[in-house]
Amino acid sequence: MPAASTPPACPQCAMENTYLDADNCVCADCGHEWPMAAAADIDDSDDAVVKDANGNVLANGDAVVLIKDLKVRGSSTTLKMGTKVKSIRLVGGDHEVDCKMDAGSFMLKACFLKKV
Repeated sequence: MPAASTPPACPQCAMENTYLDADNCVCADCGHEWPMAAAADIDDSDDAVVKDANGNVLANGDAVVLIKDLKVRGSSTTLKMGTKVKSIRLVGGDHEVDCKMDAGSFMLKACFLKKV
């Protein structure tokens, strides 16, 4: 059996509570089983494409501009529309873009950004 660091998320329910069982991957949440060979195909496509509000593909190090004012949760700070952000970093999760601005470090959704 090939060594895998962690089994991939379930393709049926997208939960990450999965484990290896012989030649199959099994989801503990929904009970879905799939062959480990298919899991290797899923791992190869791990690089998700992140697109801005206009559909342009974003990459690490790109510069972007905010397309609307964003209120920072838990703070009185508002990130203003038109603010340019340099050297973004793409990360996984709901908020795909990690960036640093004068106001601090933020995790932003790509749908509020436009590539410069």
